[in-house]
Amino acid sequence: MKENWDACFEMVLKHEGGFVNHPKDPGGMTNLGVTKANWERYLGRDVGEADMRALTPEVVKPFYKTMYWDKIKGDALPSGIDYAAYDLAVNSGVGRAAKYLQEIAGVTADGVIGPKSLEAIQSCDAKETVDAICDMRMDFLKGLSTFSTFGNGWTDRVGKVKFKAISMA
Repeated sequence: MKENWDACFEMVLKHEGGFVNHPKDPGGMTNLGVTKANWERYLGRDVGEADMRALTPEVVKPFYKTMYWDKIKGDALPSGIDYAAYDLAVNSGVGRAAKYLQEIAGVTADGVIGPKSLEAIQSCDAKETVDAICDMRMDFLKGLSTFSTFGNGWTDRVGKVKFKAISMA
């Protein structure tokens, strides 16, 4: 829902944290959940560590809106589903989030949320959809080679997202 954008952004940032450059993280240098590669792609230029460390929530908010929320059609998704799908998109990709929503809604899972997908998603039970999104997400995360390193944090995050998203639904 359009009204949920600000709250969803804040909740995602709480999970993403600050500056990290963990050697086992394939995302590499990251601040506020924004990887250096994605930030460079968004800006259309190279950035250094100082640029990454200087990121603030106000600076990255348009990035998150454009690159994740708008691409999953967060403004049009039912409350709760919007947060669960948005957090998934940030953590594991927009295409994966869109395909999971489409699979749950029973439409062609092409990874692009269009009018037919939105109509089908909007007709689903929101709590059941959130539950299914989070279950699919955990199955995916458990299959990653980095689960032994980051799995506890991911499991905690998905559990908290699921609880909050169901309460929003």
